[in-house]
Amino acid sequence: MERTTQVIGESGTFMAALERASRAAALDRPVLVIGERGTGKELVAERLHRLSPRWDQALVIMNCAALPETLIEAELFGHEAGAFTGATKARVGRFEEADGGTLFLDELGTLSMAAQDRLLRAVEYGEITRIGSSRPMRVDVRIVAATNEHLPDKVMRHEFRADLLDRLSFEVVTLPPLRARTGDVVVLAEHFGRRMASELGRERWEGFGPAAMDALIAYSWPGNVRELRNVVERAVYRWEQAGPIDAIEIDPFQSPHRPGASGAPKPAAVAPPVVEVEDGEDPVVACEEGPSDFKSRVSRFERDLLSRALAEHRFNQRATAEALGLSYDQLRHALKRHELLNAGG
Repeated sequence: MERTTQVIGESGTFMAALERASRAAALDRPVLVIGERGTGKELVAERLHRLSPRWDQALVIMNCAALPETLIEAELFGHEAGAFTGATKARVGRFEEADGGTLFLDELGTLSMAAQDRLLRAVEYGEITRIGSSRPMRVDVRIVAATNEHLPDKVMRHEFRADLLDRLSFEVVTLPPLRARTGDVVVLAEHFGRRMASELGRERWEGFGPAAMDALIAYSWPGNVRELRNVVERAVYRWEQAGPIDAIEIDPFQSPHRPGASGAPKPAAVAPPVVEVEDGEDPVVACEEGPSDFKSRVSRFERDLLSRALAEHRFNQRATAEALGLSYDQLRHALKRHELLNAGG
C-alpha cells in the first residue's frame, strides 16, 4: 500500500531546503539528507523519489541501524543458499529490490567499514554480488542516504570512508531543526491539532489558547516535528472542556511517582504571566484588588509593555524582541494577540 505523506512548513530556511531537494530530484545522482532526529529526513527522501523520473518504480527503505552488523551486508546485497548458517534458501537484497528505482539508506553513519567497502563498489560500478556468490550482477539504483551525524568528522576519525562520502554527497540537503524554523511551530501545531480532533470525531476544532501556544513556541523541541506532533496530539485527546486547548504537557514522563523521582516534578516550561497595571499603578496593589479582574489587568499591562517597547525601538520588531528577552516568533505571537502587529506602520 502506498503511503501518503505531507511536508508542512512555510519558514524560509525550511522552504530553501525543500527547494534544494526538489531541484536535485530530477538528476540521477546520489543525495545525502542530513538533519536531527524528527526533522523529516524520510519525508524528503520520498519527495526526492516522487519528483524523479523513477517515480513509478520501487522506493526501498532500509534503516542501517536496525540490523546487527553481521546481517547488514546480506540485507543490502542478498545471499545464496548455504552462504552462512541459517541461509537455507537464496534471498534477494535491497539493491535488487530497488533495481530501476530508489534505495533510501537511513542512518548511513552506522554502516560498518566492511559494508561501506561493498557499498562503494555498488555506487561506483553499479554492480553487486550476493554473499556466497562469485557472479556479480548489474543493478540500476539511485541512492538517497540520510544521517543525523556530521560524516566529515567520522572521516577524520577513520570511521567512514572518504571516497564513499565523496560519491554519495553529489548534493547535500541539510534540514533545519524546528527551533530554527520561524513560525512553523504554530503552523504544524494547528495541523496536528486539527487532524487529531478529526480523528477523535470532534465536530469543531477550537484551536489553542494563549498559554498553550506560548508554551509550544517557547520550547526548544529537541525531538523536532515528531516530538511536537506527540505533544499536540496528546493535548488534544486529553482536553475534555469546551473552548480552546489551554493546557500543554511537554514531558509525558513527568510524575512525582516516576522511578528515582525526588520531590515534586518541575512545572512545564510555560512563561509566567505578567501582571498588568495602568500607568503609574503599583502592580502589587493591582494584584491585591481582586482575582475577578486579574486576566484583564494582565492583558492591559502586557499590551502597554509591548506598545512602549515598540515605540522605544522605533517599531523595529527584532530589536523589540531582543530588548524584551523574547524570540522574534514569541514577540510576533504576542503582538498578534494584542492586535499590534501593524503598530507604527
